[in-house]
Amino acid sequence: MSTAPLAATSEPRAIGAADRWRLVLGREPQGGSAPARRAGRALDELYGRGHGEGSQDPTGGRGRPEPAPREWSEELEALFGATVREEVLGRAAERGRSDVLDHLDPDTVTPSVDLLEQVLSLAGALPEARLARLRPLVKRITDRLTAELARRLRPALTGLSVPRPTRRRGGRLDLGRTVRANLHTVRPGPDGPVLLPERPVFATRARRSADWHVHIVVDVSGSMERSTIHAALVAAILHGLPALSVSLTAFSTEVIDLTDRVHDPLALLLEVAVGGGTDIGAALAHTRSAVRVPGRTIVALITDFEEGGSLGRTLAEVRALASSGVHLLGLAALDHGGAPVYNRAIASSFADAGMPVAALGPEELAAWIGEKVRG
Repeated sequence: MSTAPLAATSEPRAIGAADRWRLVLGREPQGGSAPARRAGRALDELYGRGHGEGSQDPTGGRGRPEPAPREWSEELEALFGATVREEVLGRAAERGRSDVLDHLDPDTVTPSVDLLEQVLSLAGALPEARLARLRPLVKRITDRLTAELARRLRPALTGLSVPRPTRRRGGRLDLGRTVRANLHTVRPGPDGPVLLPERPVFATRARRSADWHVHIVVDVSGSMERSTIHAALVAAILHGLPALSVSLTAFSTEVIDLTDRVHDPLALLLEVAVGGGTDIGAALAHTRSAVRVPGRTIVALITDFEEGGSLGRTLAEVRALASSGVHLLGLAALDHGGAPVYNRAIASSFADAGMPVAALGPEELAAWIGEKVRG
């Protein structure tokens, strides 16, 4: 490798290669260009001094006061452009810097569960005026995450939303079935055979009452934010399938039926307050009272299995659901890295009572539901 010094660039806003490496390694540019020093200060707001990506010497007396969010946003855009600005501000928000949320552009921000989790954690403490300003941001993130998750779940759910044939008019004409059902009406015509359909066949959505019901029961006690977000998004996607009807129940020490909001994950997530204790038994008792056709009912319980109520009563509810024919699945809570976080001893008791327990992400859950429904 050549050891010749790197030529300095003549572009006013450019940062030379040597200064770029110093910024990445957390070293202050050595008498470098003004853009390099500005970039170091701007990146320090995200990464902190002494941790790389622009970190300056941590000794005192050399820094400047932290800029206000608006000044920082303007500096980032001037240095790196609007796209990088949104990425840096989004990462800062994910790390807990709530003062930048008002400066994120809902139309260009990169959506992530981390960012949504951070915004939702603040929702209950914000005044209504500021929450109203953040709603477009939350909606944008929720819509994008739902669309992305729906795309990932599509292979597992293929075949659960096929329209059913019917003789009743009202749906779109099912051309293939209409032709096959009326081949006996084919007559010769001046330009070739002519089909004169006597019995047109139409496509219609499946009736929800005749199909499967999925109960998603999610623990919203402390440290369950990520699982709550995934549950809301999955419930909204499943709700859009004609073959399924979906209920969503949130619980801590209280049980809240959120089924009327299951079609709108934004409203649902803004409604749920994560925190408090855990009473799994009360949630399962509520769910069992809503079961109508056990053999065509799925109950997916999402929890860390840290039961705060009577474990004996809770296991009795599990056994009652299992013996009735309901299809049960216990889902361990997942941390930010996707690793399961749950009380293994209590989860083992649930499995012994008839509820298998697994650590599944949204895609695996959708695949399991698809397998049950298809038989």
